[in-house]
Amino acid sequence: MRYFFEIAYNGKNYSGWQSQQNSTGIQTVVEEAMSLLLQEKIKITGSGRTDAGVHCEQQFFHVDITSSFDTKLLSQKLNSFLPQAISIQSIQPVREEAHARYDAFERAYRYQITRKKNPFLEGYALYFFRPLDIRTMNEAAALLVGEHDFECFSKVKTDVNNFICTIKEAFWEEKGDLFVFNISANRFLRGMVRAIVGTLLDVGTGKITVADFKAIISSRDRRKAGANVPPYGLFLVRVQYPSTVFVK
Repeated sequence: MRYFFEIAYNGKNYSGWQSQQNSTGIQTVVEEAMSLLLQEKIKITGSGRTDAGVHCEQQFFHVDITSSFDTKLLSQKLNSFLPQAISIQSIQPVREEAHARYDAFERAYRYQITRKKNPFLEGYALYFFRPLDIRTMNEAAALLVGEHDFECFSKVKTDVNNFICTIKEAFWEEKGDLFVFNISANRFLRGMVRAIVGTLLDVGTGKITVADFKAIISSRDRRKAGANVPPYGLFLVRVQYPSTVFVK
């Protein structure tokens, strides 16, 4: 039977969702733990990829398991096999054709910037001391909403058929010493959120104008957009599916 596993992880010491040549990814760690626990070769399919160092509050993967089991008990046992940085939040049976990646209709990310140096946020927020105009940054962020070609914010070498994404919301909010960027869309390109944040910081510091930001989107040229911000301030916070994929 096919199941959706909900997973959360601290990405600090991992190469992202997938393993790289000289580093370990979340997927590999989970597959090894599940294979050991269930005594069968397990291959999982994630709802998407995260880059090295990116954190995750909610992601899903699907897996076909031949043996019967108690979902709550398996979750407890699997968490005891997994390192502290990785946690299985829930296990839900789904329809046979359900797909963790292709059935997801919305994904949401958060990027955190701290305006005050804070040792307890090291590895979880970018320390950015230069003054930022959050109102102008939000004016630019509003231009992202809707269906657009976002090639200008994509990594150059990527295996996608197109760069069209539909962004539902994109905005900054101030929470004490934190500036938090929130964005949700039907899909994201590789490196897209980090490139958007880097370019919006250029807007916030006055390096470029809102009109420049709009022109960058239209250009479809990655060289015109800002630099990628570091991965450690980025969190995948939500992946949503239609209720019809789940077995009641």
